[in-house]
Amino acid sequence: MPEPTDSIDDKREILFTYDQIQERVTELADEIKEDVDVNNLVLVGVLNGATFFATDLAKRFNNPNVKVDFISISSYGKKKESSKKPEIHCDLKNSIAEKDVVIVEDIIDTGYSMEILLDILQARRPKSLKVCTLLSKPERREVDVPIDYIGFTINNYWVEGYGLDSEEESRCFTNIVRRI
Repeated sequence: MPEPTDSIDDKREILFTYDQIQERVTELADEIKEDVDVNNLVLVGVLNGATFFATDLAKRFNNPNVKVDFISISSYGKKKESSKKPEIHCDLKNSIAEKDVVIVEDIIDTGYSMEILLDILQARRPKSLKVCTLLSKPERREVDVPIDYIGFTINNYWVEGYGLDSEEESRCFTNIVRRI
């Protein structure tokens, strides 16, 4: 993990710059291309946090057959601790049956939301089901979930930016920052 490169104010420290994120997104797309048929690919972005990541990742395929859909599941709400009882707020619009599906998540920490999401999507009979997360916090993991593609592994920091938020604020920072 790169060391923080700068401080943007007295409460936040940059962990990953926009350029570092974009470079890693390109590498992740290349990894996915090696594993799945991109002509049969559906990227399932997890709202709201993975919106920027899913969009940037989708662009890397530059393929008209790649589909993007979104689902909303949350175990945090407006809190900083997981409820450990994730809820679906918005479901997919299209079928994923017989598709190569990659769930695109912003961050996996406890694993509860991803465990539920994997169960829900697996029941819809995709050809394959993989998980791609921008950030992973292994020291917070309480549920062992498979993660096929990891952007960055971080310590137990509260992070914001590039889609990640604190009570719907700070989502639009172009860098990923940690609260200090």
